[in-house]
Amino acid sequence: MSRRVVIPVVIATALAVAVAGWLWLRRDNPRPASFHAESTSAFYTSIDTRQNDPAPLTLQEVFTPATENVDSMRRQATEQFTDCADALWGASATGCTQALQATYQGTSMTGQFVIFNMTDGRAADALVAALGKDGFVHQGIVFDAAGSRAQARAMGHYVTVSWAGGRQSVERLTTALVALDGLGRVVQSRIVNAT
Repeated sequence: MSRRVVIPVVIATALAVAVAGWLWLRRDNPRPASFHAESTSAFYTSIDTRQNDPAPLTLQEVFTPATENVDSMRRQATEQFTDCADALWGASATGCTQALQATYQGTSMTGQFVIFNMTDGRAADALVAALGKDGFVHQGIVFDAAGSRAQARAMGHYVTVSWAGGRQSVERLTTALVALDGLGRVVQSRIVNAT
C-alpha cells in the first residue's frame, strides 16, 4: 500500500477513535438539554453566609415524608455527600461542606434534586455559573438527558439543582421541574431561623 493511502487511513482511524472516545466519556457525564440559572438575591441576605446559618442540613429536614411523592414521581433514594465533588463532574464547589440528593422515578418521568451547602452567596453564585458551562451534577438515577430540563438556584449560601427528564412534552417536563424545585423551600425555614 502506498503512503498516500496509508496516511489518510491512519488519520481517519485516529479521528474515529477520538470521536468514539469523546462520545463514550460524555455518556457518563450528561448535561440537560435545557438549563436555567439564578444568582442569589437580597431576599436571602440573612443566610448569605454559613456563619449566619451554621447548622448542617439533614436528610430528614430536606426530604420529609411530605416530599416522598413529587408530581407523578416517587422518591427512590436519598444520599448525603460530605465531599461535594462526589456529586459533581467538571465543576468545583469550593467551600462546600455537604450535598444532599434525592432521586425520583415515575412511569415515564425521572428526576433528581440536589442541595449544596456553600460558604457564602459568592461561592453559591460561582457554583451556579460553573454548572451552566463547566460541568454539572452526576446523575443519581440514570435517564436520557437529551430532552431533559434543569435549573440551578443560588439562595444565600445554598445552591439547589433540580433536573427532570423523560418521554414527555416540554410543558410536562416543566411541571415536573417546578415540583422538584419546590424541595428548595427548606431554605425558607433557614431564613426564618436566621432572622
